[in-house]
Amino acid sequence: MARSRRNVGGRTNQTVIRMRFRNLLALCLVVAPVVAQSQKPRARDLGISALIGGTPGTLDAITDVAGVEVGHTTLISGSGPLVVGKGPVRTGVTVIHPRGKKNPDPVFGSWFTLNGNGEMTGTTWLQEGGVLEGPVAITNTHSVGVVRDAILQWQVSRPGLQPWGLPVVAETYDGSLNDINGFHVKPEHVFSALDGAAAGAVKEGVVGGGTGMTCLGFKGGIGTASRKLADNQGGYTVGVLVQCNFGSRRDLRVAGVPVGEEISDLQPCFAGAVSPPPASGAPARRRCDDAAPARGAEDAAEQGSIIVVVATDAPLLPHELHRIATRVALGVGRAGGFGGNGSGDIFVAFSTANPGAAAKPDSATVTMIGNGRISPLFNATVQATEEAILNAMLAAETTTGANDYRVYALPQDRLMATLKKFGRIK
Repeated sequence: MARSRRNVGGRTNQTVIRMRFRNLLALCLVVAPVVAQSQKPRARDLGISALIGGTPGTLDAITDVAGVEVGHTTLISGSGPLVVGKGPVRTGVTVIHPRGKKNPDPVFGSWFTLNGNGEMTGTTWLQEGGVLEGPVAITNTHSVGVVRDAILQWQVSRPGLQPWGLPVVAETYDGSLNDINGFHVKPEHVFSALDGAAAGAVKEGVVGGGTGMTCLGFKGGIGTASRKLADNQGGYTVGVLVQCNFGSRRDLRVAGVPVGEEISDLQPCFAGAVSPPPASGAPARRRCDDAAPARGAEDAAEQGSIIVVVATDAPLLPHELHRIATRVALGVGRAGGFGGNGSGDIFVAFSTANPGAAAKPDSATVTMIGNGRISPLFNATVQATEEAILNAMLAAETTTGANDYRVYALPQDRLMATLKKFGRIK
């Protein structure tokens, strides 16, 4: 006999719903601790922040600058051979709201490019006007257009925002792990990152725009860090967020130690039965079950890019923020980057100080730091950039993507052993 839809096994629909809710709640309570325990230690937890220098903020993140919010949409699906338009997909989008998604007040800003083999839209007006009028977004190389247009759609639908805009959207290339020509980032993914952005701790590693990125020969992605100046230096905060996709293994340095030379195995490789043929002029593509390459046998060419966003609450005007943005290059260099020909190294900096001033159409009174007091902010920028790059690698997990291409995570135990070997930690 068929059972009534209102009574299944003697229970009413409401009873069944309550039981399912309790079961779901119990499952959530079981899963939550596992997620919390699986978070990998960051540079600060390992004592490496002290080696890099400076004092991290409370969160050691860009969100230590009051008002800043970060949002991610992460797209991961499929495995095996690449089928353009279907996957595998390893990509996403990351957004940074300078004053939070509900506050349309522009901020003073500027930008700098160490090497221009990349893209950051909206920089012509940012350089000319010195004003950043909305969020900054980061994605993959072939999704810049859709992310830019989606930000415009999001902006013009909100009261108080101007009916036109020149969004700042940057990119790094994830075509080794991701079906980049499948154009999987859609407007709804951008809207989700914009609306879901929040203050507090920032997810790092294989998330958002950093999902498919490789950094200094290991799995990279999104990383963040901050530095808090002493009271006698103004007590200001500098926060940095990176999308790390640059560099060669041999150049990796951590607190000055040649970690890339010490960990020369675990090179990116192909885990599938068949490796795709290499591009013309490129080195042979290694299979993961091949013997580890000899020291120095890895691909010597630096490929990829790094996008860096710097936020501060220090009262800096655009010309001073340009000086801040240039110092990012020193932090990238300390980690092992040198702005190679194939790398797009592009940086943007903004200040949340002087609220209301950037939006005034006629005149405004502003506060600024004099040149004689700006050097500690330079130092903080360099330190936070170096640590954010390391945090991106520390958080990332080994990832296998399109055509079973695999990029290994930085092995934390071997990193610490290397630092001990060189006498940097005990």
